[in-house]
Amino acid sequence: MLLLPIDYALAIWFVLAAASTAYVGVDQYRNNPEPVVMKWGFILITLYLGPVGLLLYVLADKEPRPGEHEAFVKPLWKQGIGSTIHCVAGDATGIILAAAITASLGLPMGVDLVVEYLAGFAVGLLIFQALFMRRMMGGSYWENVRKSFAPEFISMNCMMAGMAPTMSFLMMGRDMRAMEPTELVFWGVMSLGVAVGFAAAYPVNVWMVAAGIKHGLMTERESEPKAHPHEREHGGHAMRGAATETQKWALGGVSSVFLVAGLVAPANWVNLGLSAEDVGGLIMPPGMIMERGTGVAAMRDMSFADPRLAVADPGAAAKGDRELPFRIEDGVKVFDLTASVISWHILPDVAMTAYAYNGQVPGPRIHIRQGDRVRIDLHNRIPEPTTIHWHGLILDNAMDGPAEIVQKPVPTGGSFSYSFTAVQYGTYFYHPHAAPDRTQALGLYGALIIDPANPADAVSADHEYVIELQEWLKRDDLNYPAMPMDGMQPNYFTINGHAYPATDTLHMRVGETLKVRFIGTQTTGIHPMHIHGGPFQIVAQDGETLNPAQRILADTVNIAPGQRTDVIWTARKPGKWLIHCHIPHHTTNDQTETKGGGGLMLVIDVAGEV
Repeated sequence: MLLLPIDYALAIWFVLAAASTAYVGVDQYRNNPEPVVMKWGFILITLYLGPVGLLLYVLADKEPRPGEHEAFVKPLWKQGIGSTIHCVAGDATGIILAAAITASLGLPMGVDLVVEYLAGFAVGLLIFQALFMRRMMGGSYWENVRKSFAPEFISMNCMMAGMAPTMSFLMMGRDMRAMEPTELVFWGVMSLGVAVGFAAAYPVNVWMVAAGIKHGLMTERESEPKAHPHEREHGGHAMRGAATETQKWALGGVSSVFLVAGLVAPANWVNLGLSAEDVGGLIMPPGMIMERGTGVAAMRDMSFADPRLAVADPGAAAKGDRELPFRIEDGVKVFDLTASVISWHILPDVAMTAYAYNGQVPGPRIHIRQGDRVRIDLHNRIPEPTTIHWHGLILDNAMDGPAEIVQKPVPTGGSFSYSFTAVQYGTYFYHPHAAPDRTQALGLYGALIIDPANPADAVSADHEYVIELQEWLKRDDLNYPAMPMDGMQPNYFTINGHAYPATDTLHMRVGETLKVRFIGTQTTGIHPMHIHGGPFQIVAQDGETLNPAQRILADTVNIAPGQRTDVIWTARKPGKWLIHCHIPHHTTNDQTETKGGGGLMLVIDVAGEV
C-alpha cells in the first residue's frame, strides 16, 4: 500500500530504474566494446542509481560511434567514473545484501553498519577486484587480492563514509519503514546511499587512476588479439604504479578517519541500538523531536496509526455513541465490546485511522441503572495490548483495569470479562488503561450513563445530549495520537467523533430545557466549553449530583481530561445558538474555518415559543 507521496515518487523512480538498467544491459552487450566486468559494473550501478546511472553510462562510457571508444573514455574524469563504478558496483552489492539480511535478523543499526562495511569490502575486494579482474591484472588470485587491497580499502572507506550516515539518518528518521526490506522506501534509501557513497568515493578514485594504482574504463574488442595485462593500456592509462607507499598510507589513514566519522557520528543524533525488529515500519509525526535517547516504547507509542490495518470504513454518515444492546444471563446484563482498527470520518473528506469499540468513535454508550449487575466482555483486535478502566466507578480492584498493576493487558486476539455492580449513578465513561496516551487518543473511549434507582433523584430536562471531546493529529494523509509535546499537538478536534460542520444540530423550542453531559474523553488539553444564549446551571460534577444549594449559574465550564460536568440550559430566545470550546484554535479544522468554524462546535437550533 502506498502511504505517503514519497512512495508514489519511488514507484515511478524504480520503474525508470528498471527501464534504464534494461537499456544499459542491452546496449553494453550489443554495442559497447568493454570487458565483461565493466559491463556488469554499469548494469549494477544503473540498477542502484536509475536514470543517474544511465546518464553516467551515456556521458562517460557509451561508444558514440564505432571505433571511438578508446578516445572517448580517455579523459581522466571519465576514467575516475569507471574506477568508482567498478568499486561501488561490488561494494554496494555487498552492502545492500547485508542490509537486507541484518534487517531480517533484527540486528541493531550500529551492528548492521559494521556488517555492511565488512560485506561490502569482501564482495568488492574478493569478487569484483581480485576475481573478475584477474585476467586483466595477471598473476594468481591471492596475488591480486594483495595488489587490490590498498586501493579497495581506500575507495570503500570513502564510499561507506558517505553511505553510512545517509542510511543512519534516513532509516532512523521520521519514516522508519526505511529499515524494512519489504518497503519501497528501504530501497529508496539504499539507492540514495549508493549515490552519496559514489560521490564520496569519486575524488580518490580519480587520484588512484592518475597515480596508476587502479583501473579506469577499458576497451576490449573481440576481433583484436588479447594483450598481456601489463602491456595493455586501459583507456590510455597504463598501470604504472606511480603512487608512493607514503601516499597510500596517508590516503588510507584519512579515509579511515572519514569512515569512523561516518559510522560513529550519527550516534550523536539517532539511536543506533535499535533494529528493524524494534521499530521497522514505524512512521513518526513530522516535526516531532527524536534523539539518541528516544527508546523503542516511546517510538511505538508516538508512531502513526497504520491505515493498512483498518478492517472497516463505516462511511462519513456513521455516528458513534450509539447505545449498546445487552443480553441477560442469570440476571446479569452482558455487553460485548470489540476493539478494532477502522477508518473513521470526522469530516466527509477527512478520515482518521482510528481505534474503535464496536466500529464507532466514540465507542457505544453503555446505559444501565443503579443496582444493575453487569458484565462487559472485551475482545481485543487492535495491534497492541489493551484493558478497560471504568472511570470514577466504585468496584472491585480486580475490575479496575490498570495494566500490569491490576491485570495483565489483554493481548491482540485475546479477551477479558469485567464484572461489577453499579452502586452509583450519573455520568461516567470507559477508556483503556494500557498506553492510553496512544490508544485512547486514537479513539478508544465511550460514555457510561447510569440512571438512578429512584427516578426522583435524576435531574431531568426536556432534551438530553452527551458531548464527548477528542483531539486528533493528521499530517501528510496519516494520523497519529495527539499528545501535548513538540510535533504531536492536535490539529483536529471532535465532538462525538465529528468536527463541525459535521457535528449534530440540536432542535429545541423556546422555553424547553437541555441537559448536556460534558465528558472529558480527550487526552491533551482543557476545553472551556461555552453555550451561547444565556447561562446554564451546573447540576452535577464527576458523576455526583449537586444539591440545589451547590448549583451555580455559568456560561463557560472547563472540561479537563477525565472530568464530567452536567449542565441544564434553557432556550430563552429563538435562533441558532452555539456550544463550543472557547479556545479559538479548537474551533478550526487544521487551522481553517469551514462555514463559520470547525472542531468543537455544534448548533442548537431554537424555534419559536412552545
